[in-house]
Amino acid sequence: MKNLTRSASTASRPAAPSAGLRASWPEELHQILRDQNIRQVAYVPDSGHARLIDLARADRHMRAVPLTTEEEGVALAAGAWLGGEKSVLLLQSSGVGNCINMLGTVDECRVPLLMLVTMRGQWGEFNPWQVPMAQGTAPALSGMGVVVRTVDDAQDVAATVEAAARLAFNTSRAVAVLIGQRVIGTKEFGK
Repeated sequence: MKNLTRSASTASRPAAPSAGLRASWPEELHQILRDQNIRQVAYVPDSGHARLIDLARADRHMRAVPLTTEEEGVALAAGAWLGGEKSVLLLQSSGVGNCINMLGTVDECRVPLLMLVTMRGQWGEFNPWQVPMAQGTAPALSGMGVVVRTVDDAQDVAATVEAAARLAFNTSRAVAVLIGQRVIGTKEFGK
């Protein structure tokens, strides 16, 4: 059996996305969130969303809210909506499982929820613990009434998120955009 522990000095860093992919999709998403008048950006720190989180934190029209766990973001979205504001939840596929029970609330109460999910356990993944949730993310979300859209090309991210935001906020539904690992790049330890 392989030793699964890593030393504390070993850092995680994302590998560069494949050649030919546009690096501007986080900037495009930030503009879409602004255009949609999204004021609250809930997130669990994630290297796949790092640039978008930085943009939200620097934007005086948005409040970036770090979470302890992903399901807090579902509650934040409901509270934001009840308070007259729009929000977005940024999370990684491994955190989707933490949200399942809370997603029943937004479905039953027809609270709009926009979730941007960076996928792990797919293209070039090194961590075997990420694979099961990667395979279960879309079915779990769909099973809880969430409309799921998948994007595996950086050129399609902005248009997909824009359409998902309109769908979520115009129809009071939960909508998740799964941003594939081919878009965000793979993580590697060491090197």
